[in-house]
Amino acid sequence: MAASAPAVEAVFNAYPKPVKARLLALRRLIFDTAKTTKGVGALEETLKWGQPSYLTPETKSGSTIRIDQVKPVPGQYAVYFHCQTNLVETFRELYPELRYEGNRAILLGAEDKVPEAELRHCVALALTYHLGKRKNGAK
Repeated sequence: MAASAPAVEAVFNAYPKPVKARLLALRRLIFDTAKTTKGVGALEETLKWGQPSYLTPETKSGSTIRIDQVKPVPGQYAVYFHCQTNLVETFRELYPELRYEGNRAILLGAEDKVPEAELRHCVALALTYHLGKRKNGAK
C-alpha cells in the first residue's frame, strides 16, 4: 500500500478516533481487495469532494470508491459509490442485510461488527465495474 498524500493523511487525522480507526481499516480492505482482484491494477488514493477516494487509473477497470464519516450521525461512516451505476442496486440484491443510503452508499457503524466478506465483494465489484460492462458490451 502506497503512502498517503499529505492532504489525504490530513483528512484521516481529522476524523474522531473510533471512526478514524474504522476508515483506516476500510482503506486497507480496499487496497487488499484491489491487490487480489484480477484486472484492477494499481490504485490511486486521492481526495474527491474532500473524501478519501480510490480510483483505477492504470486499467480504468473500476468506478470510484469514496469513504467518509456520515457527518450528521456520530459514529457512522460509509462507503460511497457512483450513484449513476447499478452497483448499490446489485449490492442490495446480494446483501439485503446491509444498510444503504439511496443508490450511493453502504452505511456502517463504528460500534458494529464489520461485514468484511460482504464489503470485500462489493469493493471488488466496484473496482471491476467497467470490466464487466466492457465484457457485456462485447457480446
